[in-house]
Amino acid sequence: MTTPPDDRSFRREMATAYRSGWHFIDLVTAIPHSGDSLMVTVFGEPVVVTRDEDEDVRAYRCLRKPRGAPQPVRCAIRYGMIFVNLDQRDHRLVEPEVPPLKTISATPRSA
Repeated sequence: MTTPPDDRSFRREMATAYRSGWHFIDLVTAIPHSGDSLMVTVFGEPVVVTRDEDEDVRAYRCLRKPRGAPQPVRCAIRYGMIFVNLDQRDHRLVEPEVPPLKTISATPRSA
């Protein structure tokens, strides 16, 4: 007989396994004009997806605290679909440091 997971383990699993990926929200056609917005709930967190004056689509996490500023969420558009990623960690690609190549000037032994 298996026991259901408790609330703490469920929240931990949601935070580690599911929030770190990209999740489909809606089609871009759902917010066609600048100033349009869309309110969705992603893993229990309210997220507002809006189109700004420059026609860019942006997503914000709505904080539950009063007077809290909306927190930006990573948002991407692929093939006309809106995706968001709730992961807070920085996932920028880091270029490995490569030491500069040294040029050696030498004459061959046969010369």
